[in-house]
Amino acid sequence: MLSGILLGTVLGILCGAVSGLIPGIHANTVAGLLLSLQALLLAWFEPVVIASAMFATLVTHTFLDNVPATFLGIPDAETSLAVLPAHALCLDGRGEEAVRISALGSAAGVALSLPLALGFVLVLPALQPAIDWGIGLIILAVGGYLVVVSESPGWAFAVFAVSGILGVFALGCSYLAWPAGGESGVLMPLLSGLFGVSVLLGGSQGKMPEQRFQGLDIPAGALRRGSILGSAAGALVGWLPGLSSATANTLLTSVVGYDSNPREYILATSAANTVNAFLGLAAFYAISRTRNGVMAAISALEDMPPATAILLAGALAAVGAYLLTILFSRAAGLFSGVNVRALNRAVIIFIVMLSFVLCGPFGILVLLLATAVGCVPALVNIRRVYCMGAIMLPVMVYSFGLA
Repeated sequence: MLSGILLGTVLGILCGAVSGLIPGIHANTVAGLLLSLQALLLAWFEPVVIASAMFATLVTHTFLDNVPATFLGIPDAETSLAVLPAHALCLDGRGEEAVRISALGSAAGVALSLPLALGFVLVLPALQPAIDWGIGLIILAVGGYLVVVSESPGWAFAVFAVSGILGVFALGCSYLAWPAGGESGVLMPLLSGLFGVSVLLGGSQGKMPEQRFQGLDIPAGALRRGSILGSAAGALVGWLPGLSSATANTLLTSVVGYDSNPREYILATSAANTVNAFLGLAAFYAISRTRNGVMAAISALEDMPPATAILLAGALAAVGAYLLTILFSRAAGLFSGVNVRALNRAVIIFIVMLSFVLCGPFGILVLLLATAVGCVPALVNIRRVYCMGAIMLPVMVYSFGLA
């Protein structure tokens, strides 16, 4: 079995590198592809190889998805808010530092996820009915708190509500999208409009400053605090149904400001992203619930391997993914002197094309509406976090049984 775990891990690292570095491709997509090839793969490999490859892909993706977010400013569901401080550091000549901090956060998340998973498995299954009932109330309380402490509560509520209605519309009518992007493919144009195109349209001018790495400028206290807070948020959304890393990002903004503490926020969200993957696996084996597409694909395998085998594959993948992330962080030098306006235009064109390929005309409509909403925070001088209503309101609607 060990040789199968190692083989699956290597395959998963390769697949995760592709999905993490290419915007629009998610680990869920790769898992679905492997599942569709199950009959062919089982003729050559043990089931543990396929399952290990799926989970290793997910873990690797959580490490590497911050690379395009940092250098290009293209968000996905996991980096929707983290892209703002990461890309800002890149525009300040510290892109490599931003990527290395995210890698450090993910590594800390791996180290903390195992004891968290054990504690959750032992305690939470008996409390699951009460937990399921209270999810919507938790999200409602967090959203209300963020609005109340806003610089302008009226505008904050308006942006939160409008983006939330847009999220309900986009996800509720996702059947209008082309099937290429899968059921969650509509998240790409939705979040790219709110946090990508709208930012790039008003982005910096001139040339990208010289990228220099002068070490990690993050205090030890912020390192510890960000790792613990991020891991706790990732564990929460990894176990609870209907939540995602995007929700964790929003929760973290209530305690770690992405504008006032950008490095700590990047570290915390990266930890949350990776812990979410491991706790999703724990929830699957403990209470038989799938929290993401990868877990759904593993559950559909003809012969599921034990949890210890999948955890080992994830831990090994984390080591390889960390090294790959450090390697790709050095690509920051390639952006030195690049015309920022031309780069922004190229990224916007890429996002439009990708939205059309994944979701068709419906994706373009969602992208246009999301971009319009995403431009409002800068005009009224509030934080962009309130655009996360696009994720939080649909979760509340789902939790309260309204859809």
